[in-house]
Amino acid sequence: MILNIEKKKKLVEKISNFTKKAQSAIIINFSKITANEINSLRKKSSKKDIIIKIIKNTLLKISIKNTKFECLKKKIKGPTLIAYSIKHPGSAARLFKKFEKKNPNFKSIVGSFEGKIISTLELSTMPTYKESIIKLINFLKEICIIRLIKIINIIKNKKQNKIIN
Repeated sequence: MILNIEKKKKLVEKISNFTKKAQSAIIINFSKITANEINSLRKKSSKKDIIIKIIKNTLLKISIKNTKFECLKKKIKGPTLIAYSIKHPGSAARLFKKFEKKNPNFKSIVGSFEGKIISTLELSTMPTYKESIIKLINFLKEICIIRLIKIINIIKNKKQNKIIN
């Protein structure tokens, strides 16, 4: 598809808007992936608040200029697909990790989170909000149980001291 200058400006503006909303971004080289596989990936991604775009590298570099994803500029080479995670920073990385297992030719290059380059493996292991809350609750339960055990031991020791005396 040939784009005139006006269409290119609109496309750059559209990608820039996604960049402002996104929490993280991942760059993927899709050279060995079929169109059907990319379409199935897009369907899965739309359900998980992930925006996937295939855009020319020069336009992508322009659209991420002066944003938190500018650190990805040097990594943009070859046929590039960019995925933005809107709600959770690790959602795109998790989706691609599952997709990589089924499609060995599919390789995610690198991701960006909070203005820093980060591996897709690190992004995929980030806990969701729900998982973080569960971990916090379990941690607080453990602390309460440990405190209770300490208090019971203190009471037990005091009772034993009274019996001895």
